[in-house]
Amino acid sequence: MSKLRVAIVGCGGIANQKHMPSIKANEDKAVMVAFCDIIPERAEKACKEYGAEGAKVYTDYKEMLADTSIEIDVVHVCTPNVAHCPITVASFEAGKHVMCEKPMAHNTEDAQKMLDAWKKSGKKFTIGYQNRLRDDTQTLHASCEAGELGDIYFAKAHALRRRAVPTWGVFPNKALQGGGPLIDIGTHALDITLWMMNNYEPASVSGQVFYKLGRQADGPEGNVFGPWDPETFEVEDSAFGLVKMKNGATIYLEASWALNVLKSMEASTTLCGTKGGAEIHHGGSYPQDELIYNTVEHNQLMEKTISPAGVVDFFEGGAAAEAVREQEQWLNAIINDGEPLVKPEQAFVVTQILEAIYKSAETGKEVYFD
Repeated sequence: MSKLRVAIVGCGGIANQKHMPSIKANEDKAVMVAFCDIIPERAEKACKEYGAEGAKVYTDYKEMLADTSIEIDVVHVCTPNVAHCPITVASFEAGKHVMCEKPMAHNTEDAQKMLDAWKKSGKKFTIGYQNRLRDDTQTLHASCEAGELGDIYFAKAHALRRRAVPTWGVFPNKALQGGGPLIDIGTHALDITLWMMNNYEPASVSGQVFYKLGRQADGPEGNVFGPWDPETFEVEDSAFGLVKMKNGATIYLEASWALNVLKSMEASTTLCGTKGGAEIHHGGSYPQDELIYNTVEHNQLMEKTISPAGVVDFFEGGAAAEAVREQEQWLNAIINDGEPLVKPEQAFVVTQILEAIYKSAETGKEVYFD
């Protein structure tokens, strides 16, 4: 069987850190044949490092999709958030499979256009929520699927950084990103929480957004990535939301790039069920992922964790990085005509909730879903 031919649109940070190395790690399944970026030097560099023989460089994705001299099966959209929709829609209209980096879109209107184009195309579609592929999230999800926590009626989605504002790219640019930490890292925490609960029916959302530390003249002090510019910090530095689901379950979402909090973590979740609870601690204050179950046994409160004894670094057959697993699962879904792990309809609900938090914060009112 011939390998899938992949095009990369947007050759910046996320493409270099995640997509291109992970596709390269799955080179038995796919090769990269096209690289598109509005900065030609970035596309040329990516092509030189990762391109297959005869790979081409573009500065216009429309020109790339219309080029009949090159065959493309899959498009990876790795651009700022506001560009996700037009590139994804055009790719489906050109008959390509699409992986779009998270979030699906910066608003629900664009996300709906992407869903509509996908359904018309008959192609595969997924969103880049690679945190589902970590060992801790896979283990907890299996527990939830088996009903070991019972009915999960309360959860927290954690995406808090003490001082780790991204100072590169377009992260603080509201026009290009649509928001700050809520849409950037809050989206991962919300995705894994909804996935664990297997609940995608929100009833209402209340939210609050803060512009406190990002715009202070002395705010940049102590930042992990160096000082940011308060003059160009257009997005929120923290956001919080309370999500009520149609079945009565409740989710509290917290997201911040800079918050004066002692413990920080992201892409993490706390689940409370009728049979027991569980917490995932990832990132920030936790150099090693933690999965902790809490329950009652023989009339005693108990906590259980994963033993580190089963992990041997670099041993053949050992666990691969979640981004590599993500690509393997995605490419296999195309090759074998299967389902991608992250379904578009699920990612759509994440976008709906994030937008509702922003809207609630702006209006001061609870936002209700139909």
